[in-house]
Amino acid sequence: MEPIFIAVILVAIIALGEVLSLSSRAKIPTLLVVVASVFILLQTGILPESYIEASNLVAFGGMLVPVLIVHLGTMIPLSVIIKQYKAVSITLIGLIISVAAMLAIITPLFGYGTAVAGAGPLTGGIIAYIVTSEGLAEAGLITLAAIPVVVFTLQNLVGMPLTSILLSKYAHTIREDIHNEEYMTEGDDALEESALSADEPKKMLFPEKYMKSNFFLLFLLFIGGALAVWLDGLTGVNNSIWALAIGITGAALRFYPERTMDKANSSGITMVALIVVVVNSLVGVTWDQVVSSLLPVFCIILIGTTGLVLGAVIGGKLFKWKPTKSIPIVLTALYGFPGDYLIVEEVSRSVGRNEAEQKRIMNELVAPMLIGGFTSVTVGSIVIASILIQTI
Repeated sequence: MEPIFIAVILVAIIALGEVLSLSSRAKIPTLLVVVASVFILLQTGILPESYIEASNLVAFGGMLVPVLIVHLGTMIPLSVIIKQYKAVSITLIGLIISVAAMLAIITPLFGYGTAVAGAGPLTGGIIAYIVTSEGLAEAGLITLAAIPVVVFTLQNLVGMPLTSILLSKYAHTIREDIHNEEYMTEGDDALEESALSADEPKKMLFPEKYMKSNFFLLFLLFIGGALAVWLDGLTGVNNSIWALAIGITGAALRFYPERTMDKANSSGITMVALIVVVVNSLVGVTWDQVVSSLLPVFCIILIGTTGLVLGAVIGGKLFKWKPTKSIPIVLTALYGFPGDYLIVEEVSRSVGRNEAEQKRIMNELVAPMLIGGFTSVTVGSIVIASILIQTI
């Protein structure tokens, strides 16, 4: 079959997942639909395993991984991260305790490889999954291939409902305190500087006319991705970590504009290629492997989520945050953006009795939730997956 026809089939499945996700306000995750659909098509033989590789999107997506991670490093200004240090610190505490719990409990039960296979995906998003999946393949641990994909597709079914329940309870406390003169929102200042607000003109390293060119911006991202891969070969430190550091540093030095790939109008096709890389990891995974992985996956999700909650409670006590606020921020590790934003939007609309209350709730919650998701999914999980996968 021609590559374009295969690509149409794969993109159609991704589009179906997105439609269902949008219709359900992210209650049905896009990747769950995509992974389940492709797995069924592969197992039934309707979609031959060779077709995915033949689409050429796998090689394209694999090449784009370090480029996308550089972009992720440019998504939220360093100044916003510093102002939201409490959200960052609480999230990191949750990640550390969660990973430590998984390594300590899962290892004697199912083996160290199983613990590592679940730790990366559980604490983050698509990049952490890809790093873990590729590392397992390179290590020859084919029998563990089903664990990260099952963890990755099921974890947000736990994280999103729990977040919604807890945030709703916290939103009610905001509503009760809304007329208290001592009440102060912690999100207003950060929100004004966040990626959701209007861009303020900033003097970049390169002339403005160049920074409006999609091709020039892509060139800058590819420079960062190539440099990360070169540094990987030079130092042995995973290129994902280098790419993230290059993106964050480059944005701080005004080498990259904020959300570089979005401004280059290239994020859509990039995400399609990366999702194809994810579904390509399903090739060779059998139904028996999925069934046999359900018990360890259940334990990984249970123990990992418990670790996240425990870390959130400890971090919340340190910074005097209520558990109903600190726990949801750490749980963003299980689903990330746009789920974190959609949940805050839905909670503020349902709890706020008028426009003023809805705005106050939104402003209080949106910045720390987004920063929590960025800390875990975009930064923490990539570092965790990159380090752990080198230890097996």
